[in-house]
Amino acid sequence: MKAGRVLVVDDEPTMADGLRLVLEAEGYAVLTAATSAQAVEAASAQSFHLAIVDLVLPDGDGLGLLRELKRRDPTLEVIVITAHGSIPKAVEAIKDGAFYFVAKPFDPEEITALISKALERRWLVAEATDLKRRLAKTSGYGEILGSSPAMQRVFELMDAVANSDANVLIVGASGTGKELVADAIHARSARSQGPWVKINCAALPKDLIESELFGHVKGAFTGAATDKIGLLEEAHRGSLLLDEIAEMPLDLQAKLLRVLEERTVRRIGGSRMIPVDFRLITSSNREPEQALVEGRLRQDLYFRINTVTIPLPPLCERTGDIPLLARHYLQRFAAKHGRAVETISPEAYRRLLAHSWPGNVRELEHAIERAVLVARGAEIGVADLPESLGAAGDAPASSGPPAGSLEEIERASILRALESTNWNKQAAAALLGLRRPTLYSKMRKHGIPQRRA
Repeated sequence: MKAGRVLVVDDEPTMADGLRLVLEAEGYAVLTAATSAQAVEAASAQSFHLAIVDLVLPDGDGLGLLRELKRRDPTLEVIVITAHGSIPKAVEAIKDGAFYFVAKPFDPEEITALISKALERRWLVAEATDLKRRLAKTSGYGEILGSSPAMQRVFELMDAVANSDANVLIVGASGTGKELVADAIHARSARSQGPWVKINCAALPKDLIESELFGHVKGAFTGAATDKIGLLEEAHRGSLLLDEIAEMPLDLQAKLLRVLEERTVRRIGGSRMIPVDFRLITSSNREPEQALVEGRLRQDLYFRINTVTIPLPPLCERTGDIPLLARHYLQRFAAKHGRAVETISPEAYRRLLAHSWPGNVRELEHAIERAVLVARGAEIGVADLPESLGAAGDAPASSGPPAGSLEEIERASILRALESTNWNKQAAAALLGLRRPTLYSKMRKHGIPQRRA
């Protein structure tokens, strides 16, 4: 059993000190409190793994303290101590989340055994939660799906920066999911309850983007009939996404840099400096180094916005994720359009895996939606895919079937499928038209290792 931090709340000094000595002898770190107020103060100053609470305290009912401690930390285990006449209250405490109750007087061995069981449950729940989180991440991160090594690195970076206020620059070609990454970072940040403001710098005319960002006062220019709050102000206490930052005019980049340095903004035509507090996330479909060379991005602004850069790989570099993404979109669009489409044929999978996907994930999404809409049965076939995916002859061609026995041909085909999908078993099975357990069985049969040598 791991050591743990225990809070003992009892107004009887003999009882509190006795418990402290017994538990410290067992290796626990123990803090005592005589009142509910002291207990709440202690819980505010540090975290505990378990609390032992007397139901009768000088400044209130122990049930109220139990609820407050559980509200602050739902993972905290609580054991309540009660006199014989308070058994009904002890039962109520169990309903409110207490692990167990002990009636006075009690044997020290009884309490230490209960603590051990309570903490064991806490560790198991924590490990199960962590395992569930890690398993979920192997196939996705919120709305972002991917089990390939490249996407796992993206998820790790997102985890590292999400709960900080660091400026993040997301770089990737159009259709790779930059906005989804930005959404996920904001949703997992301490600012998730604040505003989430987005602006596409490439979508607004140059003469409007300054007013949109900084706002203006009435009469600042022709047509400014009222005061307008800019997006920088709207993002106060929240996050701001500047999509396609390299498309922002250079003079506005200089003004944005000043805002980031001074944390104040002045509306167009105004004189008052308005404090702003937001977390900045930017994105670009241009490589930052290229944008710097081309003069599209100020170097000083670049150094300010790229505290952490998250590069998103194009879909052609993570083809092993295609079956996972395709199934996800199939299920989504079948439900959305009320279509009884359930599967994708092996031939259609081969076509999907063969395509170069210049439009990345967005192109795949649209291809599957189209296929769901036109499919006549429960399975998507090659004929249901967009013509832009090429004819059957465009599928990755081998140089003809390998020579040799059937066993050798089968082994070579499996190896070719594994290589073409970066050893993603799920994708390779789809390419071969096999179920994944069957692929594993054949790999064992042919002595093919589970991982690339």
